Amino acid sequence: MVSTRFAGLDGVTLEARKIAEALGRDGHTFAWFAGELDPSFSPGMHVPSAFFDTPENLDLQAAIFGTEAVELAVSARLAAMVAELTEALLRFVAEHGVDVLVVENALAIPMQLPLGLAITQVAAITGIPTIGHHHDFSWERVHYARCALPGILDLAFPPTLAGVHHVVINLDARDALYDRTGTEAIVLPNVMDFETGPVRAGRAEAYRRAAGLEDDDVVLLQPTRVIPRKGIELTIELAHRLADPRIRVLVSHADDLDEAYWAKLRRLAEERDVDLRLVPAVPGDLGDPRLADAYAAADLVCYPSLWEGFGNALLEAFFYRRPVFVNRYPVYVRDIAPTGVECIEIDGRVDDDAVARVARWLEDPEGAAAAVERNYEVGRRHFSYEIVRRRLGPLLGSA
Repeated sequence: MVSTRFAGLDGVTLEARKIAEALGRDGHTFAWFAGELDPSFSPGMHVPSAFFDTPENLDLQAAIFGTEAVELAVSARLAAMVAELTEALLRFVAEHGVDVLVVENALAIPMQLPLGLAITQVAAITGIPTIGHHHDFSWERVHYARCALPGILDLAFPPTLAGVHHVVINLDARDALYDRTGTEAIVLPNVMDFETGPVRAGRAEAYRRAAGLEDDDVVLLQPTRVIPRKGIELTIELAHRLADPRIRVLVSHADDLDEAYWAKLRRLAEERDVDLRLVPAVPGDLGDPRLADAYAAADLVCYPSLWEGFGNALLEAFFYRRPVFVNRYPVYVRDIAPTGVECIEIDGRVDDDAVARVARWLEDPEGAAAAVERNYEVGRRHFSYEIVRRRLGPLLGSA
């Protein structure tokens, strides 16, 4: 497994861990290579220069994207970083006896140009079978529209080498990849272990205690990072429209916190008379509430994202059997809603019908019980670990 980061609660890290768990049941073993590497991903190789948030990489990004030309020194620095990471990858392959590289998003979005180029070079030089698991592409982000070295994106994001196989997480990405490159891809949605279910019950009191809540407080959980595309404004608007003084809006992810956006949200919440709190759910830290605890404490899960590659937190809400309020973002409309899930839906704004339905569910939690169970069964059929084994198993066999 190769990526710029395997740590925290971002979707790429979470899905990589699930793939390893699912395929591990069929006898595959994994080694991990990343610029930021949590100790739980072991055995592995931690190479700090492969991380996307280093000063060197950020300087490189600023010099190449949003501009028309680069200085010769920038190209030389890029080449040196590629050479360093290529050497590290070759050492990783040799030391861990790697048979197949599974690359998590590092061949899709060019947040770490040297790493993507190094992976492509290793695949080309050695012929090692490589699976690019693509979560979001450069053409999906305005930031990458102007590139002083556009050939780099054509070369490695993603590469179209014979030995590189492609896996995407939604139907739109599959179609866009084929239209742009003529390359076919397998669709592997985000997954949860619906066959097994949660390994332990969430401790609602642990998360509520961490949030400083009273016994009768009502929790609208926003289980996302604090970045603009997560649409947290819509959750604040919902809380305002419900006009219930017991309601608390809790955001559970502090990874990659956008401080300016959080300050804007705090001001908005104050104007709307909404109690907004950032209460991180830290996975596995002794004494700290975990993600399962946050879901257990939720009276309603709010997922009003404007755009998602798939929607990991939505599946988590189904997995932990919580009722869901969701904005109909494009992938939800095409990939998830047709499976038959039952959520309270909005189309970009909080309307009277959605507010009334949420109020009914909060007043009578049993009224949402049928929807919660239906969503779990949909998850078992469409978004389980069996999907990973069914779609990646043959690909690994052929590789």
